[in-house]
Amino acid sequence: MRALGIVLAGGNSNRLKELSNKRAVAAMPIAGGYRSIDFALSNMSNSHIQKVAVLPQYNARSLNEHLNSSKWWDFGRKQGGLFVFTPTITQDNGNWYLGTADAIAQNLAFLKSSHEPYVVIASGDGVYKLDYNKVLEYHISKKADITLVTKKLPENEDVSRFGVIRTDEDDRIIEFEEKPIVSDENMVSAGIYVIRRRLLIELIEKAAQDEQHDFVKDILIRYKNLKKIYAYELKEYWSNISAVDSYYRTNMDFLKKDIRDYFFKQYPDIYSKVDDLPPAKYNVGSNVKNSLVSSGCIINGNVENSILFKEVYIGNNVTIKNSIILNDAYIGDNTYIENCIVESRDTIRANMQYVGTEDNIRIVVEKNERYVL
Repeated sequence: MRALGIVLAGGNSNRLKELSNKRAVAAMPIAGGYRSIDFALSNMSNSHIQKVAVLPQYNARSLNEHLNSSKWWDFGRKQGGLFVFTPTITQDNGNWYLGTADAIAQNLAFLKSSHEPYVVIASGDGVYKLDYNKVLEYHISKKADITLVTKKLPENEDVSRFGVIRTDEDDRIIEFEEKPIVSDENMVSAGIYVIRRRLLIELIEKAAQDEQHDFVKDILIRYKNLKKIYAYELKEYWSNISAVDSYYRTNMDFLKKDIRDYFFKQYPDIYSKVDDLPPAKYNVGSNVKNSLVSSGCIINGNVENSILFKEVYIGNNVTIKNSIILNDAYIGDNTYIENCIVESRDTIRANMQYVGTEDNIRIVVEKNERYVL
């Protein structure tokens, strides 16, 4: 493909509460065996983008471990490759990334040394499938300066955590409001952009010169009337997981057969780092209904409408309903959990009860971790 890729994976989201205390948003576990960033990287690979840079910052340890080999997404090639650029102290700069534009600015050498004419920029917190070639073809046909991928949300959806967009009849963006308190529009930015490489370098250098650091506010919104910025609407499934309710809802969507088949059984595939784990073990007396159970799990109790990530242990006479149990959690005997997200590597003692509601998902974080990663 005539483009290189940049995945913005440095952000932290207070909307994820305790879930983002020890991992980057892009490293959030999804659908039993994936991480959020897997979807952006898989889309890059499936679109034949051979050269991809990931820009992490906040709590990057687990994300860096996940990215320790480029082979999982087929970036281990002679040409191109997967590059992870964490903030670096240099003679000219002593700052961490001050924003998304600054993250690109601090790695401009990557863009300047590349030869691809276009750049695809994607955030690491989206769950979707997309052929970026189609967006690039649309971008070229419109003779656009910048193309944004957009998604139309349901009428009752809260848009206050997104960039809200309004277009004219030719799909050119005429209004762009970042995280409005209220809005009559339901078209939002999906955090995916296509731009010519030389133009991106020019805009980033101008923003850095003016000490402006945010790609959305200081480039997209600032230049919306000066540059031709068009919207490409994504019709298929898309979800952003940077808030507790949306993270819970996105995972629960994978319990629906059509969505599960869309991601797992329809070409192109979504790739992830693979762990060598035994298959899940269902002991005598266990009862599992409509749930995703990952490798390495041992189940003795009852699991219903839930997602168990890797190496979860469910004790005797345990009931798990409508919940997400993250990696390597130990659930003691006679415990009841409903409408909850249990943090990874937690040990839930026997005879405990944790209950949330559909409108207020409870996050369970015990302070008795067996080890910390």
